[in-house]
Amino acid sequence: MPRKQRCRFIGGLPKNWSLLPEESGHAPDYVVLSLDEFEAIRLIDREGLTQEQSAQKMGVARTTVTAIYESARKKIAVSLVDGIGLLISGGTYRLAEEAAMPTIIRKGTETMRIAVTYENGEIFQHFGHTEKFKLYDFENGKLVSEQVVDTNGQGHGALAGLLKQCGADALICGGIGMGARMALQEAGVKLYGGVAGNADEAARKLAAGTLEFDPDAKCDHHGEHHHGGDCGQGGCGHGQHHHGGGCGNGCH
Repeated sequence: MPRKQRCRFIGGLPKNWSLLPEESGHAPDYVVLSLDEFEAIRLIDREGLTQEQSAQKMGVARTTVTAIYESARKKIAVSLVDGIGLLISGGTYRLAEEAAMPTIIRKGTETMRIAVTYENGEIFQHFGHTEKFKLYDFENGKLVSEQVVDTNGQGHGALAGLLKQCGADALICGGIGMGARMALQEAGVKLYGGVAGNADEAARKLAAGTLEFDPDAKCDHHGEHHHGGDCGQGGCGHGQHHHGGGCGNGCH
């Protein structure tokens, strides 16, 4: 039986989740770069760290970093030379908690935690620029706690990482871009976009299963609302609850 892979710590989620050849006139093939491979490239090639230093950051042996790094370089070379797309997804990782995290109310095992982009009691309409999330904890359809969390100026992919660290199961927001959608999917946070109005009311409706939302909501427009359904398919845990700094691909 193969030994279970150890979680690799990563410093954050990517700003962009795919790179496509400009000349491509059709749906391109993809080379899939895992998030731990992305992190190795970031640390060694972007930040200039040694493999030994990178291993310490990622919490694994230097030989493991070497293998991850070589695999990542090979995939990037294939993408560049063969002219096919590069998709960042998956891997065996855990978000590093180096940045100061707000103190979050402890989440129960039966709790559904709903996050809402928040401003003055309303749902803030631009996910990537939200300065606060309001977190609502529901158990058996009953609100048991709520808390407002500052984002400290983070945006897009970093916000998805923050929601994952906060243990959010779902997000209610207005407009949202495709990159942020992918980040939320990777973080295992279900998306309910295209929602406006009172934040408290929207959270109660989601907990009750009556929230109207737009699964195709984007930053530039809001379409027709739909009942029910989940936007964030896939991702970590497929709807299971997460606690603290969540981990990709089921490592603990």
